[in-house]
Amino acid sequence: MLNDEGWVKSTCAYCGVGCGIEARPMITGKLDIRGDKDHPSNHGKLCTKGIALGDTVIEDGRLLMPKMKVDKQWQETDWDTALDQVAQQFSKTVAEFGPDSVAFYVSGQLLTEDYYVANKLLKGFIGTSNIDSNSRLCMASSVVGHKRAFGMDTVPVCYDDIELAELVILVGSNLAWCHPVLYQRLRVAKQANPNLVVVVIDPRRNESCEIADLHLALNPGADVALFNGLLHYLSKTQQLDASFIADHTNHFSEALEAALQEGDVSYITGLDEQTLAGFYETFAKTDKVLTIYSQGVNQSTQGSDKVNSIINCHLAMGKIGVPGCGPFSVTGQPNAMGGREVGALANTLVAHMEFDNPKDREAVATFWQTQRLASKPGLKAVDMFDALASGKIKAIWIMATNPVVSLPNSAKIKQALLDCPLVVVSDCIADTATTRCADIVLPAQGWSEKSGTVTNSERRISRQRRLMASPGLAKPDWWILSQVAQRMGFKEAFDYRHEGDIFREYAQLTGLNNDSGQRDLNLTGLANVSDEEYQSFQPRQWPVIEDQGVSQNRRFFEDKRFFTANHRANFLAVQHSAPKNPLSKAFPLVLNSGRTRDQWHTMTRTGLSSRLAEHTPEPYVLINAKTAAAFSLHPDALACIRNQHGSCFARVVLSESMSDNEIFMPIHWNDVTAANSKPCVLIASDTDPVSGQPEFKYTPVTIAPFMAQTSALLMLRQPVTFSLSGYWSRQKITSGYLYHIASESSLEEIIKALGFCDGQTIRLSHENGDIRMGFDQEGIMNQLLVTKTGALSRNKINELRALFDRQPKARAIDEPLSTILAMLC
Repeated sequence: MLNDEGWVKSTCAYCGVGCGIEARPMITGKLDIRGDKDHPSNHGKLCTKGIALGDTVIEDGRLLMPKMKVDKQWQETDWDTALDQVAQQFSKTVAEFGPDSVAFYVSGQLLTEDYYVANKLLKGFIGTSNIDSNSRLCMASSVVGHKRAFGMDTVPVCYDDIELAELVILVGSNLAWCHPVLYQRLRVAKQANPNLVVVVIDPRRNESCEIADLHLALNPGADVALFNGLLHYLSKTQQLDASFIADHTNHFSEALEAALQEGDVSYITGLDEQTLAGFYETFAKTDKVLTIYSQGVNQSTQGSDKVNSIINCHLAMGKIGVPGCGPFSVTGQPNAMGGREVGALANTLVAHMEFDNPKDREAVATFWQTQRLASKPGLKAVDMFDALASGKIKAIWIMATNPVVSLPNSAKIKQALLDCPLVVVSDCIADTATTRCADIVLPAQGWSEKSGTVTNSERRISRQRRLMASPGLAKPDWWILSQVAQRMGFKEAFDYRHEGDIFREYAQLTGLNNDSGQRDLNLTGLANVSDEEYQSFQPRQWPVIEDQGVSQNRRFFEDKRFFTANHRANFLAVQHSAPKNPLSKAFPLVLNSGRTRDQWHTMTRTGLSSRLAEHTPEPYVLINAKTAAAFSLHPDALACIRNQHGSCFARVVLSESMSDNEIFMPIHWNDVTAANSKPCVLIASDTDPVSGQPEFKYTPVTIAPFMAQTSALLMLRQPVTFSLSGYWSRQKITSGYLYHIASESSLEEIIKALGFCDGQTIRLSHENGDIRMGFDQEGIMNQLLVTKTGALSRNKINELRALFDRQPKARAIDEPLSTILAMLC
């Protein structure tokens, strides 16, 4: 939608809040970005990442052409050749080894239309359910918890419940950094209502504690015991909603019995009895309670039980289906919800229909006009890559994600891909840790070039619109999939003109066997939108049975009817279990991994913004001063974190937020943006037995100082790939890239690896350092290497950066060499 001033409405590319943005192309080729005041999710507010979206649409590192490996060498090719090869190889693999020998690994970065076509092709026409999403790493445990309690994967609340609540509990959710716009809504709500109580439950004192009335620093992984203790308390103090339990729930007695047998909750959680009693009393006496939870709950070998322990307490007091109340899972990706809806998880069929329902399978097969519909669940993410490693899966197509970085035990993931006979990767970035393992790479459109829909954490569907032309030969993911499907012999089923055709088909499908509201997901009111209506689509929260063309808040379970067989919600009997990998003398520290404020996933987008890089320029490890001293660590020094799976490097940051014997590392840096700084190399492949979600929050490790032979700063105009022993990390700066280097190699080895040429270099030496400047043929500085960086303050480094940024506008000889040398003093 274009207004009179040239602003186009779209949706942010990052977290599951689903903020509306308005964008306008600038003469520089970037985008001017502002929040959309009309969007009900954010009302014009944006976080730092959203504000900087326009910085990230540069073409640095973009994949522009299809490429294939021929005799282990990359060769560019055309679309027809590449698509024919993908179709032929997948068809050949299926014919020789069967449908279950192939797999798709997809992403919450895909639009719903992309997701739908991928799911339809694999489950409907190739005939396997081996399609899973990186959303498995984000919210799969919530899906299980919802389905076990409510009968379906139903998110019951709305964002407006934040303003309506009297008690907001943040569990395993650093809302301030991971979902900043929701956090700002909560902050404003608390300012408007001083009686609103905020409780943060997290092992570390995270940034969300700034507005908290109470921080419960429980032991890692102890959430089930905490909420079982709450259920026990509610029963003991006779504060249960007995009528709600009797009339609208099942299995309460079993859940309560499990809670009564939990053991010493204070010991398990590490919280004293008085603190526990205070929290429990606050929950019990408050009418409107909203519990917001995220990866800290989900990313666990007991994640599903943690979710149900939370839901149990809301059911026990009827605090659900009521304004200001409910358990609320906030998702980490812009379209994790869209993937859940269309069935792009291995254990679901499509549109909240299930494999174990024969009527669902028959209806979908008839609708898609296929005889090949998969009849059973497929392999979840970790199991999928295990099957890849064992040779059971022989062809995989990875779309818009980077599993070599994001999956646990990443060394195993990398080797599995290298050994796989066919690896196809669709991405907008040319060089990622995963594209390096591919046989065929396909240039996909990125955010600002795509067009389609996404669904946010409150089930609100919004349009993502095309804002810029695609560079090179980049194409939409749905188009790439459809072209391969047609070449595999399924032309009629995948003959789409544009993404609006796909949306209408999907909306129509949600009505199958759903006339009486058997399923929560229903978009039949949108099944006949015209092309013009699709283009001008306004945000809507599903279900949409009759399209009224306006955004309405739709809260589930206000009628106290759930999607189980008897329409009652289910309590689950759950109990705390100790982590699978306990601490030991060799590995005495708990590593918790997560996000930092201004970076996103594996940094392929946010890593292109110099202003976002300012917040955290390098990989870091948070550790308290006492633990740091015990391991001989100093602030800003490099540390090596290791266990039996591998090792990685990070800068030491002392923080009072960390408890003794616990450390925290962000997940964002990877093989392209840093050497040996991926926490996922340390994380085991242990998963929740029901959801398949890996344990990212409890990894036993040890830590030690890293002593480098040589430290250096390197500034370049374009990113490069080089091999050095030790550590380096890449930071975007205004006119290029800054590399922080701490290597076991000598200075001479570093200079050789970086490709400096004596004939194009000026060298300046000083007792505090050494500068080498490399020049292009026009005399413009394109390399700046500074050694002995321990003598440089942050201000001196910034001066050198300013010098480098000036050089594209002036010849290097215009800069007095004495000025450059003085920067080292």
